[in-house]
Amino acid sequence: MNLVWAPALDRPDLLADPVRRALETMRDAGLEVGRIEVAEIDPDQADTAVLVEATGWAMEDMANCIVVAGSRAGDERVCAALVLGHTRADVNTTVRKSLDVRKCSFMGMDDAVARTGMEYGGITPVGLPEAWPVLVDARVLERDQIVIGSGVRRSKLRLPGVMAADLPRAEVVDGLAKEIPG
Repeated sequence: MNLVWAPALDRPDLLADPVRRALETMRDAGLEVGRIEVAEIDPDQADTAVLVEATGWAMEDMANCIVVAGSRAGDERVCAALVLGHTRADVNTTVRKSLDVRKCSFMGMDDAVARTGMEYGGITPVGLPEAWPVLVDARVLERDQIVIGSGVRRSKLRLPGVMAADLPRAEVVDGLAKEIPG
């Protein structure tokens, strides 16, 4: 499957509103958002494994964004974690310590969709609520290109892995993710 990539801001119809607004803000702040591209996909292929099967891309070039929540002293703490497709976020240790909570878990789908303004299967670190830090596994920065969500299921964003460190509120974390066995 050949996808047609274009600068993301040239195709706002393929972006969730919070993603488009974040890219515009990043552009206005001087970040080279022209290096962030978007391509339309079949929404039924939004899942990482399905998209890899359909495109032949490497799982290591896919980056998944998960939303994690916990609480401390009654205060909710939320973050996003960006990890490569062949890894899983270390939620119970590394993410939990970053949030400084005793226990945390994946945010429920309905809650994550409502609070991000993005579609399930398209949630991305671009355009998340301002209070949420974005933890980025250090291995993401080593990839020439990564493919992430666009906020909607019908498209994907592609950007140099190193640019993940430049995303708003990004914190690069060594050991954020562990390789999936097998």
